[in-house]
Amino acid sequence: MARETVYILQTYVAGRGKGLKAEQQVGCKTAEEARRKAERLAPLREGVVAFAATADVEMGDYDDNPQILFKAGRLPPPWNED
Repeated sequence: MARETVYILQTYVAGRGKGLKAEQQVGCKTAEEARRKAERLAPLREGVVAFAATADVEMGDYDDNPQILFKAGRLPPPWNED
């Protein structure tokens, strides 16, 4: 099947103890939309990351190296690696 680029926004809130809890991912139409939403939510969440990934959406096959568009706050691995 055809591979396409998907733009995803992932936010995190405080979990138990010092843990983080992922909120539901939000799909965006463009990289700019994902980045804008991430910037807007950054002050309201423990952590936020917007990224682009190449995927075969029908098969659920996503690449292993997404391109980070924006990240802020406290994030779990692998997002917290620089």
